[in-house]
Amino acid sequence: MIGILDYGIGNVGSIRNMLKKAGCESSIVYDAAALAACDKLILPGVGAFDEGMDRLDKSGMRQALDTAVTTGKPVLGICLGMQMLGLSSEEGKCEGLGYIPFRNIRFRLQDQPGLKVPHMGWNYVTIKHEPDPIVRGVSEPPRYYFVHSYHAQCDNQADVLMLCEYGYSFVAAVRHGNVWGTQFHPEKSHRFGMSLLKNFAEVC
Repeated sequence: MIGILDYGIGNVGSIRNMLKKAGCESSIVYDAAALAACDKLILPGVGAFDEGMDRLDKSGMRQALDTAVTTGKPVLGICLGMQMLGLSSEEGKCEGLGYIPFRNIRFRLQDQPGLKVPHMGWNYVTIKHEPDPIVRGVSEPPRYYFVHSYHAQCDNQADVLMLCEYGYSFVAAVRHGNVWGTQFHPEKSHRFGMSLLKNFAEVC
């Protein structure tokens, strides 16, 4: 069973619907006990970094999530949920979850006036590390839907799973052990997003 964390700041319904279309069983979890009972976890998120961390702390699920990660349960962070997997963000003052050593920085596009922040819309990605199970069966350059003003800057290049171009190359997805993160929204990314979520459910 995949548990989708609902701490008041994510597209939980859209993610569950996409998993259902992919033939995968999931449930929305609201507390630590329900979280602990799940085999895999998805941490969604939209909005500001500090609000996300604050809401997660107040939900009572933070410690249970920490335990899940340290005991090897597969965890997938999406959009703000991915950013929260890191150490910090220029957007706020809170510390991140610290599961993967990266920091989130705002897009540096001052010398490219034709590009606006946030980066919004469809974009192709390059997969750096194949074969990772979450991209099993990808036979063409995948395209995903993005909405973000900040992106990860990894301490270790081995943690970079996908790259994307927007003014310059930035990290579109990460993987460290049993923890994955996507800056894009797989639940809004049609067949490529469905394939990624199905892979997370079945082989990660």
